[in-house]
Amino acid sequence: MIADAALGLALEIPAAILMVVEIVVLFAGVVSRYVFHTPLVWSDELAETLFLWLAMLGAGVAFRRREHMRMTAAVNALAERPQMFFSTVATVTSLACLVFFLEPAYAFVADELVITTPALQISAAWRAAALPVGFAIMAGIALLQLWRVGSFRQVVGAIALVGGLVGAMVLLQPLLANLGYINLLIFFVGCVAVMVFAGVPIAFSFALAAFGYLVLTTETPAEIIISRMDEGMSALILLAVPMFVFLGLLIEMTGMARAMVEFLASLFGHVRGGLHYVLIGAMYLVSGISGAKAADMAAVAPILFPEMRARGAEPGDLLALLAATGAQTETIPPSLVLITIGSVTGVSIAALFNGGLLPGALLGLTLCLHVWWRFRKVDMSHVKRASIRDIGRTFIIAVPGLLLPFLIRASVMEGLATATEVSTIGVVYSLVVGLLIYRRFDWGRIIPMLVETASLSGAILLIIGAATAMAWALTQSGFSAMLAHAMAGLPGGRLTFFAVSIVAFIILGSVLEGIPAMVLFGPLMFPIARQIGIDEVHYAMVTILAMGIGLFSPPFGVGYYTACAISRIHPDEGMRHIAAYMAVLLIGTIIVALLP
Repeated sequence: MIADAALGLALEIPAAILMVVEIVVLFAGVVSRYVFHTPLVWSDELAETLFLWLAMLGAGVAFRRREHMRMTAAVNALAERPQMFFSTVATVTSLACLVFFLEPAYAFVADELVITTPALQISAAWRAAALPVGFAIMAGIALLQLWRVGSFRQVVGAIALVGGLVGAMVLLQPLLANLGYINLLIFFVGCVAVMVFAGVPIAFSFALAAFGYLVLTTETPAEIIISRMDEGMSALILLAVPMFVFLGLLIEMTGMARAMVEFLASLFGHVRGGLHYVLIGAMYLVSGISGAKAADMAAVAPILFPEMRARGAEPGDLLALLAATGAQTETIPPSLVLITIGSVTGVSIAALFNGGLLPGALLGLTLCLHVWWRFRKVDMSHVKRASIRDIGRTFIIAVPGLLLPFLIRASVMEGLATATEVSTIGVVYSLVVGLLIYRRFDWGRIIPMLVETASLSGAILLIIGAATAMAWALTQSGFSAMLAHAMAGLPGGRLTFFAVSIVAFIILGSVLEGIPAMVLFGPLMFPIARQIGIDEVHYAMVTILAMGIGLFSPPFGVGYYTACAISRIHPDEGMRHIAAYMAVLLIGTIIVALLP
């Protein structure tokens, strides 16, 4: 369809350009400050202004590609015809959300007109305008998607269903206004659950629930929703999200990831279950580079899985271990979940980065013990052991890649760069290494990689924005105070609180995905942990690991299906193996909780 193709170019090209500009602006700020000792006072402000545009254009790209995060397990269990109908319902629901948001978004821009930015001396409306423009673009895409649906009856039926439900809620407004805390169950449990299980993207499920709650049960103007979304999406620290996603794609393209995996394979390839240990170690190392689980798995699995299959590994076991390592490495800096927690709870990101290494290593050890037990009787006499010369050769080749995680961590710990800026150091380092050392650089892949980065980042950031609005609504309702009182009064103190938190975040991770779960419940749970004397970094590690177990566990965990897509292994093949790996990770998480 010509209109769709033209719209795709109109979104993807500016999004790719914005990614390049952001990298240049942030890296220029680092160079100017630490090389020329002349800080660019406007760099952060320009980066933040462009960031919201990047997020909204990226969200538009993701919407066009149908890459917004959603839970489709329930819908996929249906026959083909009902699946198509619910897909249409999801599009109509998203369109309704976008239409509802257009007027308050434009009102928000009008309010920002009178504000002048301190460094650039321009109106704040230039930044805020990204919100209504992005909503309008996605609404247009939704209309095009409905136009392409083959069945006119399906479209009319979906519109009638969504319109009828919205109309019913409006008619029930007088009743809802008097229900108090019951409205929290109706909107934030009932409505969200129905939309999520119907396949509506998580971001729109959150946003529509928050909008409905505030508009139908309170006197709060709808414009507040937009301002909360703006606050959640535009924090400069979150610019690390697209930067680290792009870095993960870059190290795969330049061959750095392959070099690291080949070195580990030369060390452990000859021992029982050796390549399983290599996979665990490779994910630990690569997670210290990209920060995004999809990028981590994409960097390791395509390189390692062919050799593991050639040595007789079962595809289902490979899938299960890949998913388990995804959960195990969630705390490895610069994990996007760590950055998100720091941005929404105020916990030091440097402290989170420093505290995340040991829990990830401990869970890696538990996985290694499980691998040892499983493969302790396997005959490996037919596998040739790598010579010292081969190990040395692969090590020398892998050195530039092995240095990158330490370079990133040292830059943050020593104060050379912020968690946002350090990603650009990694990008520039990878570009130089790829061009001058590995000499494997495909210029033709750069634009698709930039667009892919914008799409994934836009999907993540829209969830963060919607979840921020939802968390604000929950806080204003008094729910957080009620929850704090209930949790603080649990018998057993710290141990009971940890046990409840582990169970809660496993469930949240499986249903909501990691980042939205943390954005939504982090601001509620962390103050309670602090109140009963639990260190915030310790609590962050436990909740992240618990969330990771849920995220990578079938049948609902989105991460599990991401691992399936990357490894090209059917989900059913991993079901028999995944339970044992996740049980081992749960034991490791309990150990982390018991040992501060």
